[in-house]
This record gives sequence, C-alpha cells and structure tokens, in this order.
Amino acid sequence: MVEMVKNKTIWECSSCGFTQSKWGGSCLNCSSWNSFFEKIQISEKVKRFEAKKVGSIPMRLKDIEISSFKRLETNFAHLDRLFGGGIAKGSLILIAGNPGIGKSTLLLQLSNNFALQNLKVLYISGEESLEQTTLRASRINASSENIFIYSETNFSSIKLQIDQLKPDILIVDSIQILYKPEISSSPGSIVQVRELTTEFMHIAKGYGITTFLIGHVTKTGDIAGPRVLEHIVDVVLDFEGEKQNGFRLLRSVKNRFGPTDDIAIFQMTEKGLNEISNPSKIFLEKRDKNLPGTIVASAMEGIRAILIEVQALIASSGFSMPTRKCSGLDQNRLALLLAVLEKKVRFQIKDMDVFVSIAGGMKIKEPAIDLAILLAIASSFSNRNLPSNTVVIGEVGLSGEIRSVTRIESRIKEAINMGFKNIILPKQNLKEITDSIKQKINVWPVDTAEDAIDKLS
Repeated sequence: MVEMVKNKTIWECSSCGFTQSKWGGSCLNCSSWNSFFEKIQISEKVKRFEAKKVGSIPMRLKDIEISSFKRLETNFAHLDRLFGGGIAKGSLILIAGNPGIGKSTLLLQLSNNFALQNLKVLYISGEESLEQTTLRASRINASSENIFIYSETNFSSIKLQIDQLKPDILIVDSIQILYKPEISSSPGSIVQVRELTTEFMHIAKGYGITTFLIGHVTKTGDIAGPRVLEHIVDVVLDFEGEKQNGFRLLRSVKNRFGPTDDIAIFQMTEKGLNEISNPSKIFLEKRDKNLPGTIVASAMEGIRAILIEVQALIASSGFSMPTRKCSGLDQNRLALLLAVLEKKVRFQIKDMDVFVSIAGGMKIKEPAIDLAILLAIASSFSNRNLPSNTVVIGEVGLSGEIRSVTRIESRIKEAINMGFKNIILPKQNLKEITDSIKQKINVWPVDTAEDAIDKLS
C-alpha cells in the first residue's frame, strides 16, 4: 500500500510525460512547445497489484523452479517460432501497425485458436460495437463459446470484468482508445497510454493473464505513444504490409522470451490470414525471367533466408532535378549505390530518373541486397540482364568493393531449394562454402561492382 502525503498540483508534458512544479512554455525534456497541462495529485491510498507469492520474497536462483513456465501454441507454426516456441504465459504483447492492415483480424483468429484449446478469451473492443466485432469474427469462422466480447473504453469497467471473468487470454483493441477516468487528459494521450499500459502489465504479471495490446502507429511508422510503452511490454511486434496486396509481415522488434528480428509472413484472404510457409515461392511466382532491370536477391529476415525480386527502371528525365524513388528499401542506401555507379563504374545516370522497388511489398533493411540493387539499375540502364536462374548476394562499399555477408550458406541453400543454378557472391565468402554446396550450384565470386556488372549479357 502506498499513501500520498498531500494534494499538490503539477504540470505534465503531454508529449513525453515529463513533470515539473510550474507551467513552462517549452518542455525541458523533449523541447515541445505548449505541451504542459495541469494535473492534481489527490491524497489517497493507491492499491497496487500484488505479485504471486513466488515473487513476494527474495529466493535463491538455484531454488526457483522453471518447470511451471508454460508456453501457449497459436496454431501458426511460424508464429510460434517467432515467439520462441509459443507465447509465454502471463506475457504482455504489443502489436502495432497501420490502420486496416489486419491487426484485429489476426487477434480474432488467435482468439479462436486459443478458445479451441479450452482457454477463456476476453476480447475488449473499444473501436467497434459488439455487432461489428461479431460480424468480423463470423467472416473468419471464430465462434467458440470460450470467446467473450466486451465493447468498452473505460478501464475501471474493464478491470471489473477481468476480475469477474478471470480470463486466460486478454486482448485489448486498442490501447489508444481506452481511458482511465481519474486522468483528465483525453484517450490516446501520452499519460493515458502510459498509465493504461502499466495497469495491463500488472494484470498480466499479477494474474498470469497473457495480454495482447493493439497499438496504432504514427505517419513516420513509429508506435504512437510514449517510448516507455515499448519498455514496459515483453514483446513488440510490427505488422507490416501494403493494402494493395495481400501479403502481411509480422516482425519481432523486441522479445524477452525468444529471438528478435524474426518474421512470420501471412496472406490476407476473405476468410482471414493464412500463414505462408514458403515466402520465396510466393514472391517469385509472377517474375518475368528475361526482363532487364530485374534481379533476384537473397535476404535474411531473422533466421530465415528469403528470395526476393529487385526491380529497377531508368528513364531520361525531363526536369533539371531527376527523380529518385524507391519502395521497400532505404532512400539513403539508393543514393549511395547511385553514387558508386557514377563515380566508380562511370555510369552516366546523373540526368536519369531512377525507380527501384522490392516486389511483393517487402521492406528490406539489410545491406546484403546492395549488389542486387546495383545490378538491377545497371541492367535497366544498359538493357542487359543476368541469366534468369541467377541469385545475387553482396554488400557494396563506398569504393565499389563487394563486402562479405553473414549466413552465406543459409542464403545459398534457399537458392538451391528454389531451383536456381548460379549465384553471384562476395569473393570473401568463398572460403565459407563447402564443396558439397559448390557441386549443386555455380558460384561466381566477385571483388568489385565492375566485376559483377561484367556478368550482364
């Protein structure tokens, strides 16, 4: 039990949560202007959630039993792997993504999968009515008797239902729409989101309820709310994808109970999300094999190698400032590779419009696809191409050298499994390749960007 000594007025920044004793025009912590609002702290006894007895007193490390640590299966094999072998019971999980990307659909499917395992699921729908949520659930055939839907935004009412129902799984859709009535700021504010997340953390840990929070993202792609939100939760998952195509990528950004930066790939259908077991096949199935400007690259997403198609288009610009656009990769990386082509390979493209895209809506951050991007641009510019059954791997340095990449064998094995016969890779990686692999695929090592471009025909 914690008791506040007296009432007092403080001023809190709505952007970062920083507090001070008097109003100020600019926040000393985040430099936001006009962001302070008045907050009265009322003298009262604040009840805290009590942890289970095992955590109430210090225990010797060797005396703590972990046999009771349980994981819940999602019935999605790759999603279970992403969580580290299933979802840890009592964990707090944040799933963030753009509106309409499929967050609610995914969690309704998970609700049904958990309910079929005789787990009681409480789904808090703050953005939709009971009828709307039921209609969405019927579309994906989620109709188990163990799923309870509650349309409410007041945390006090939600907490009361949690105490009465005692669910095994709690899903909150979404954290930005809920509010605590004792906090004067509006739903979705920094203070509301922070305090609500802390409350749900106490529920997850104190009651052992596995809790999912749906979060919104800003225009820049960051999770809406204070940065402390990501520190409070156990798992942060980014749900990515383009609305124009059906592919969805769930990326693990933080995971206290499993690997980070791993992914699970889904395809959105009329009946919900289907897990994709072979993403390379999906991303390459519509590829035009003999079209200049298209190159197949091998990228690592977490522990999985995926083959993707890099597309480039070069055209004469009608303006003094040529257009340089890319989709699925870093704009700064594209600028670097164009500079290498002009300076080191002497391609005259400074007056050309350049467009580069990763087919299928994938977003790739690793530099191992540099060489594929460079070759795709060179292929479109020169109207030459690589043999259609060739995969390209390699990072490009500022001097035009091709640098080694990690997990080269995993990348090559994926290329072999997909039926490719040739692979262009950094010469430095050659020593890591076994003779058995060399017998299955033609290995073309390169030292510089010019060496790689010479492979175009």
